[in-house]
Amino acid sequence: MPMLNLRETVCFTDEEKIATLLSKTNFFSPEEVEIGISLLRENLVKGDSSGYYFLIGELETQFVGYTCYGPIPGTINGFDLYWIAVDPKFQHTGYGATLLNITEQRVLALGGQRLYAETSSIPLYAPTCAFYENHGFILEGRLPDYYAPLDDKMLYVKYLFK
Repeated sequence: MPMLNLRETVCFTDEEKIATLLSKTNFFSPEEVEIGISLLRENLVKGDSSGYYFLIGELETQFVGYTCYGPIPGTINGFDLYWIAVDPKFQHTGYGATLLNITEQRVLALGGQRLYAETSSIPLYAPTCAFYENHGFILEGRLPDYYAPLDDKMLYVKYLFK
């Protein structure tokens, strides 16, 4: 498995790459893709003061995946993992785990101690739940019918320590 090139600075060309990636996964609605892009735009305008941090993984010219994370306003040491997505052709290669591990290191460096992730309970998202659980996240909450009838919000947390 070739080593991922990682970068934390986003650029305007990442907008199309992220939109394409999120669409290719077949997990996200057009509205959700737009939300993901809006976080990128916020960072492009405000930088780190936006509260949205990015980690981009690439192999030469191929966009492999990314994470978006940031501190949760009103909490002490709590961070949200807003997005983690890997191109379907690179899933199950360890690149998602690499992106998550480096993101966790960045969160620790920013003073974070808890990393939260949310996802859906529908069967499509079972691999996402398994990914979180296999990487040390604990299911701390389930909100019934949150996204839609029979589509619960699953709230995971991982406790990070230096």
